Amino acid sequence: MKRRDFITLLAGAAAAWPHAARAQQPERMRRIGVLQGLAANDPEGQERFDAFFHALQQLGWTDGRNIQIIHRFTDGDGERARAYAAELVALAPDLIVTSGASTTGSMLQVSRTVPLVFVGAADPVGAGFVDSLARPGGNATGFTSYEYSMSAKWLELLKEIAPGVKRVAVLRDPAISAGTGQFGSIQTAAPSLGVELTPINVHDATEIERSVAAFARSGNGGVIVTTSASVLAHRKLIITLAARHKLPAIYYARFYVTGGGLASYGPDYVDPYRRAAGYVDRILKGEKPADLPVQAPTKYELAINLKSAKALGIEVPSTLLARADEVIE
Repeated sequence: MKRRDFITLLAGAAAAWPHAARAQQPERMRRIGVLQGLAANDPEGQERFDAFFHALQQLGWTDGRNIQIIHRFTDGDGERARAYAAELVALAPDLIVTSGASTTGSMLQVSRTVPLVFVGAADPVGAGFVDSLARPGGNATGFTSYEYSMSAKWLELLKEIAPGVKRVAVLRDPAISAGTGQFGSIQTAAPSLGVELTPINVHDATEIERSVAAFARSGNGGVIVTTSASVLAHRKLIITLAARHKLPAIYYARFYVTGGGLASYGPDYVDPYRRAAGYVDRILKGEKPADLPVQAPTKYELAINLKSAKALGIEVPSTLLARADEVIE
């Protein structure tokens, strides 16, 4: 080989080295904290976050390759939520995802700087999570479950299914703004429907069982189950108690009805997790939560379990069945 050709070959190889080195460098690893209000083995929580993780993969984010996901589960426990929130923030994540108002509130008490995407917060403005839905303004944005005013529809639905109901127990978590907000909306509608309300605070299984049993001792009773992580964690017990005490009950999500509950009216609780992956993607690529508007549900579903209605001695009006999105025989 001639000296001139050798020098040319060497120069070309040297120019290619930086490109080859850059190509071999691993992708930057991003750290995502996830604070979930349910237990690790809860099938409902697994379905929601499976949808979230799958949507992330479709956007090019894979756990162990370019993202590291740190998952914590509170199982509806407020103290555990606060402890895990502090733990996740201490790990210096690039972003945090929360589910529900209790986990979101706990996280924002710890940090107002780490980018946060929440899913399923009923009233993020009233709770102080964001300045407004259109312009969140801080470090958080996400997806609401519904407005409090919709809670009154649960009472209307209960009276339509069981017109004889005069007393209604409202299961709620008073420790979060959604608990008092939902109860307030139901309370506003109660006088015109001739219903007396009894709030039942949800903290643990023993309290729920004792309070529902005490309420059921008088006749003409029904139940409305509002949204919260603590309520969701005890959903099997609540469905069982409603059946045991012959109390017609209205729930906020269809999975209660597929699990044996009487009827539900509410949004799809899985789809927002898919959409949340899009916000995570945009934030990791440089956008700010303050500039991403909080999104509301686009569809609400009515589900009715006729088997449960029969066990309660209730004949569901045909007009209501015609409006239902799902009827379980």
